[in-house]
Amino acid sequence: MISYTTALLYAIPFFMLLMALEIAYGYFVKKQMYTVLDTVSSISSGFTNIIKDSLGIGLLIVSYPFLVKHLALFNIGNSWGVWLIGFLFIDFAGYWNHRLSHKINIFWNQHVIHHSSEEFNLSCALRQSISNLIGYVPLLLLPAALLGVPEQVIAVLAPLHLFAQFWYHTRHIGKLGWLEYVIVTPSQHRVHHAINPEYIDKNLGQIFSFWDRLFGTFQEELDDVPPQYGVLKPAATWNPVHINFQHFWRLVQDAWYTKSIWDKIRIWFMPTGWRPADVKEKYPIAIIEDVYAFKRYTTEASKLFKGYILFQMFATLGLMLFLFYNFENIGFGAALLYGVFIFIGIYGYTTLMDRKKYALTIEVVRSILGIAYLIIQNGWFGMQTYFTGATSVILSYFLITITATVYFSLLEKEFFNSKIVA
Repeated sequence: MISYTTALLYAIPFFMLLMALEIAYGYFVKKQMYTVLDTVSSISSGFTNIIKDSLGIGLLIVSYPFLVKHLALFNIGNSWGVWLIGFLFIDFAGYWNHRLSHKINIFWNQHVIHHSSEEFNLSCALRQSISNLIGYVPLLLLPAALLGVPEQVIAVLAPLHLFAQFWYHTRHIGKLGWLEYVIVTPSQHRVHHAINPEYIDKNLGQIFSFWDRLFGTFQEELDDVPPQYGVLKPAATWNPVHINFQHFWRLVQDAWYTKSIWDKIRIWFMPTGWRPADVKEKYPIAIIEDVYAFKRYTTEASKLFKGYILFQMFATLGLMLFLFYNFENIGFGAALLYGVFIFIGIYGYTTLMDRKKYALTIEVVRSILGIAYLIIQNGWFGMQTYFTGATSVILSYFLITITATVYFSLLEKEFFNSKIVA
């Protein structure tokens, strides 16, 4: 877990830099692919995933070290070839995990967050799940375990494999010639994220594109079929926690309401989107039918509001980086409390982005509890030992949060409402 955290310390600033460059490029060529609220929602989703994974929250069915220890038939050593073989096996497992996520109802819940944005840019890559609480991916690495690929190789390659999937979430790069036959490219991944009937559930590869060609899931980006992004059952929220569990909650409701015992059981393992006939008729859910003419989700946001939301996002990033840089010094128990605080903060300001009334309660209570922790502990998780004035900075953050949330919840929202009515 520490090695994963270390990798993130390098990856997060690099990802933020690449997003800044894409935003700048879009501005100069007058083809901007970013909106503030969607981007903050994407990045905030990444924050929740990073914290969840770093704290090891979830249940692993079986670990890869266990598999390789008890099932290895060979010992292939630790040469450069092992690293290549290990990477291929990780990508092969990734393809099938990805395919299961698109094809099975319960598994779609852990992946829908990644497709939930109605934009397509580098920030979409950060929309990663926190609902994958039961880990089964090591089972898909069984071939690697049988060959005896060392666990240290998999541990190093797994985060690199994940990070290598970041760059192709862009609309600014066209087709790449012969590389289209070897690796997953931006063109191929635009197809994957599209909701056009021609593109649904295609291009499931993660690094290498030949898996899709081999197993019949490849689709080229067509000039006369411009990709449209999102999910057919729109998320209609900026809150990444809600998006993570929306599909699961629908499954729970359908399983509860259906009168068929068999449907209550099989709904979880049926193809993605399947619903019992009686529930589907009585409780219809709106699905996008015309992908070129659907209303994309948006909420009222003044320039001041957007500026505040960006402030919250960067403040959260700073708090999170402090946690990672001092993970061992803070200790797991305190780090878990710290992670809960960040989760609640993300939930609070993204709920405010949705212009929900209860965002005021969440943010005010969170800030008051944060101030209480500052007073009781005489500091913020040891931050004051690193630079003078840390306590004042954190206190100011909470006071700004309270003031701004009151303003945007009670005053500016009233302005929006009166403006709309008029």
